Amino acid sequence: MAVKLRLKKGDQVIVTTGPNRGKRGEILEVIKGERPGDHRVIVGGVNKVKRHTRPSQQSPGGIIEKEAPIHISNVAIVDPKENKASRVGYTFLEDGRKVRFARRSGEIIDR
Repeated sequence: MAVKLRLKKGDQVIVTTGPNRGKRGEILEVIKGERPGDHRVIVGGVNKVKRHTRPSQQSPGGIIEKEAPIHISNVAIVDPKENKASRVGYTFLEDGRKVRFARRSGEIIDR
């Protein structure tokens, strides 16, 4: 059975646990795993790691700093109204569209 993830690429999130707790950023990529424990997200500017790469024809090599994946349960969407962490819910609009909303304030998240 396919799992419905409530976070999407481009969402503003805040890290809730771990060494990067409190940092905010935009989701650059959502990585769906085969099992629920494998779902991860890459957040811009958060959980930076250094990677030592060899020189190749495409790149000069050296130490590259990039974002590492974080488990999806360790991030929460930022409420657009209150600017705090919130959970995501779903509702239907009058025109029949299904949209996401922030449970903290009731503000609609989807564009």
